[in-house]
Amino acid sequence: MRVEFGVLGAVTAWDEAGQPLALKGPRHRAVLARLIVARRRAVPVARLAEDLWEEPPGDAVSSLRTFVGDLRRALEPDRPPRTPPRLLITEGSGYVLRVPKDDVDAWRFEQVVDSLGEAGPARVAERLGEALGWWRGPAFADFGDERWLRSERSRLTELRLHAVERRAEARIALGRAAEAVPDLDAHVTDHPWREDAWRLLALALYRSGRQTDALSVLRRARGMLRDRLGVDPGPRLRRLEEDVLRQADHLDPDAGVSSVDRVWAEATAAYEGVLGSRARTRLESTVGLMRDLAVTGGGGLEAARRHRVAAVAAAEQLDDPELTARVIGVYDVPAIWTRSDDPAQARLLVETAERTLRSLAPGTHEAARCRLLATIAVESRGTLPADEAPSGILARPLQAAGQAEEIARRLDDAGLLAFALNGTFMQSFHRAGLAARRDAIGAEIQALSAHHDLVRYEVLGHLVRIQARCALADLAGADRHATAVDGLAARHDLPLVSVFTTWYRALRTATTGSREAAEDAYEEAAASLRGSGMPGLERGLLPLARLCLRLRHGASLDGFDEAADWGPYEPWVRPLLLAEGGRTGDARAALHGTAPPPRDLMFEALWCLTARAAVAVGDRAVMARAHTQLLPAADEVAGAGSGLVTLGPTARQLTVLESALR
Repeated sequence: MRVEFGVLGAVTAWDEAGQPLALKGPRHRAVLARLIVARRRAVPVARLAEDLWEEPPGDAVSSLRTFVGDLRRALEPDRPPRTPPRLLITEGSGYVLRVPKDDVDAWRFEQVVDSLGEAGPARVAERLGEALGWWRGPAFADFGDERWLRSERSRLTELRLHAVERRAEARIALGRAAEAVPDLDAHVTDHPWREDAWRLLALALYRSGRQTDALSVLRRARGMLRDRLGVDPGPRLRRLEEDVLRQADHLDPDAGVSSVDRVWAEATAAYEGVLGSRARTRLESTVGLMRDLAVTGGGGLEAARRHRVAAVAAAEQLDDPELTARVIGVYDVPAIWTRSDDPAQARLLVETAERTLRSLAPGTHEAARCRLLATIAVESRGTLPADEAPSGILARPLQAAGQAEEIARRLDDAGLLAFALNGTFMQSFHRAGLAARRDAIGAEIQALSAHHDLVRYEVLGHLVRIQARCALADLAGADRHATAVDGLAARHDLPLVSVFTTWYRALRTATTGSREAAEDAYEEAAASLRGSGMPGLERGLLPLARLCLRLRHGASLDGFDEAADWGPYEPWVRPLLLAEGGRTGDARAALHGTAPPPRDLMFEALWCLTARAAVAVGDRAVMARAHTQLLPAADEVAGAGSGLVTLGPTARQLTVLESALR
């Protein structure tokens, strides 16, 4: 049974249900109080006797043993006979109270005050508001001026007075000056020698629109200090009086602080204050915040990724698989692009998720297991083997996606199912020609999320369907989803959405408009991507879009910028550029040294580039492989499944290959 001890008021103890324990008489409480003052150090019996009696009686030691025995029974009523006590322990020739610091209100209060250090006003106000509520009266209120108690009581009293003033200062800084006035007024009445308390009361009154009252308080403070202490006010108090008289600008409570800023500060204070120092809860909540930060894009997305990995690592160090599972799984940020922004980080997350899965007892924590599996599927995006149908351990991401979806459907949990379907989408690229399959996944995510108010996943569903409808040559359908998702993004402040819809509209222009108009549209799209925090999407995309545009319009590639930053697409672009530049031998060598394209949203587009290069240099083996890979997508538009670029109908490329292979 956990026991909590209280000395911020009368000395008492409570059981884990919050009920007071029967501590018997004043001598029993005195023994307990003396041991608490010793702060987990042993107090010899002789010293206890001296402290409890001015002149210890002859039976003092025997009486102390009786008091200790009674206390042990009160503190541990369920302890079996002849079992060593757990809390009030015999040590050497004395006794010690061995309890955690959190189980004594005074020690806990001190920890809170010390922990705030350089904390901002929001956290200070929240945490000190809670801690000051633990005071039920003067410290050790049921004891007089005992010698052994004086120092500890004085220390705690000063700590409380400091906390009252610091909380008031924080409230004033947060724009809650009127709220601080009553407590400060009572504070200066009880402790008129505290000059800083007078200063804060005057400032709170001024910032509450009560300039006359503020001046009256400052004059009262001057008189009180002179009459009672025989001193003049210090420089801070004198300077404040001058500032109030001239209504100095820096006293304006709204100077430089917007209402939104203040609301945010107070909300984050409440959030952080409630969590306190509970490491496990703080880790889970941190990742929750990072999940919200990620959808802001730019620096927010980058910071979210960085802090997420740090939180996962910290959770694993606590050797608590259930906690690690929750910390990993709570970051269910919808993912639409199939190339990771940070592959090394993604591998680390997948490895940690796999370790955590192995640590969970079979058949337990099914929701957490589902989230871990979905995380593996999402973070393993684009890692399916490129050269063959996935099998065995190489297909683990595909297996994880299926397992996550099965668990989510069995648990009938909409949020879990949306997350799991995101993983299914990410692993739906094991061959070309699966746009219809992804359209169905997007449709389920969209409908499920709309029904259960999962806005971010509803956005994902629309974006998946934009990609799929483009691949299926249904631009009217893609338009409807683009309009719908832009509306959701505007209503829910999701700035990254416009990056994808702007790129979609550039693809549309490339399909239906002039090459010049498409060039301009792609420039605008590239501008929307800069600073978005998505390097896995941004690198090499604009040059690739321009290349696809030229190829689709039959324009020459002569002089096309080989030195451009092609990013991850360079291995499949270079052979084609070499071939178009007349460097057939170099192109053939580059083609043979290039691995098959990764199985992701650019799979068909990169195979088309490879096919063109193979035709240009007459490499029949590569042409045959390209034909085999592209054939399942014969009814789709090559590259358009990305929602970003297009090379026209796949059937057209297949016809060119078939002609070259005859």
